[in-house]
Amino acid sequence: MADFIPPAVRARLKDLRLTSRRAVGLQGLGLHHSRSRGAGLEFAQYRAYEPGDELRQIDWKLYARSDRFFVREAERESPLAAWLLIDASASMAQEDKARPGWSRLAAAKGLAACVAELALRQGDRFGLVALRDDGVRLLAPGAGLRQRDRFLLELHGLEARGQWPSPEKLRPLWERIGAGDLVVLLSDGFDEGAIDVMTRLAAARREVLTVRILTAEERDFPFSGGHRFHDPETGEELLGDGAAMRAQFLARFTQARLELDARLDSSGIRHAEYVLDQPLDLPLRRLFGARDAAEYA
Repeated sequence: MADFIPPAVRARLKDLRLTSRRAVGLQGLGLHHSRSRGAGLEFAQYRAYEPGDELRQIDWKLYARSDRFFVREAERESPLAAWLLIDASASMAQEDKARPGWSRLAAAKGLAACVAELALRQGDRFGLVALRDDGVRLLAPGAGLRQRDRFLLELHGLEARGQWPSPEKLRPLWERIGAGDLVVLLSDGFDEGAIDVMTRLAAARREVLTVRILTAEERDFPFSGGHRFHDPETGEELLGDGAAMRAQFLARFTQARLELDARLDSSGIRHAEYVLDQPLDLPLRRLFGARDAAEYA
């Protein structure tokens, strides 16, 4: 995942663990164990310390008795299947002038790679769905290094163009995403089609999370003087004075975000917001309950 995850972000991912609240609520912790072992919940065995193991897993009482380092391993609840859904419509190509090359789609790829990295470390399965009006590209969930390579190959080839897919092209989602699966949608968030996908999956008792990816220019609207604002998906254009439009735009944009958050909350969909000038792992820390998320805001 190195192509998509900055080293500093990769280091901070060690503090995060991919979990599904819905799976826990339905099955109870530890009812269905996997054969994999890790930093889980029910103790299984000890093994000798190896470079790269987390210090918090060392049994210090055993070290005091034996003068050797041992790591406590545990059986985890059944492995997750994490689906990374990426909005690949034309609006995802938008980027800030202050950071050329770092588009919404680039951020979505980075976030997807981060979640896949967490799944890989835990022995969980992960897959990818690219959503665009010319069809739905799907990589079924799998585990291990070969799956990682397939996942990265799909990310590399993904480009933003067109619009959100029509309902009939979304059929693979309903057929392939199963009960108990974890779904993470990475999108600019306001397309009604995307909202419908999230709420429909949540209503079908899937665990749904989403990261709304915004540009800093959307958040701050720093424009002054005459500007031509262009919608990359519809082709519509708006001419206006940036400074004169700023207050009204920010008020309406804030209200739209609040209304969307309320809709997601009512459907039980966990959500976070990422702006292109923020640390890449910030929304993941918020979604997966890291206590120190405020430090990165």
